Amino acid sequence: MAQPVSMDLRRRVVNAIAKGKSRRAAAVQFEVAPSTAVRLQQRLDRTGSLEPGRRGRPAGSGKLAPYRDRIINKVKEQPDITMPDLASWLIEREGISVDPSNLSKLLCKAGFTYKKNADGGGTGARRCQPRAR
Repeated sequence: MAQPVSMDLRRRVVNAIAKGKSRRAAAVQFEVAPSTAVRLQQRLDRTGSLEPGRRGRPAGSGKLAPYRDRIINKVKEQPDITMPDLASWLIEREGISVDPSNLSKLLCKAGFTYKKNADGGGTGARRCQPRAR
């Protein structure tokens, strides 16, 4: 994915347009695509800001978002549940099929950590206390 145009370049393009240059002429001068100059000016007119918009998927969206609390409660009730067992539980209870690795990612983001035993291997249990940040 491409990086956003720097704020310095955004300001220079918009300033050139404000001084009377066409959007295309400003784009040529600063070696950006004409569509970039057009979008920058439109963004300034629409929002009053040149700051780039938020990138990526909105937080809390995704396939598992509606089931997040139920999944976390299930892990708290049964801390030694494995990810495949949790995936099976989701199929039975909610009718949603999900890869166990995605459940693990959701639980890690929620603050659960993988509990290891003295041998250095995993015991399969997950701690229910969120980790400190």
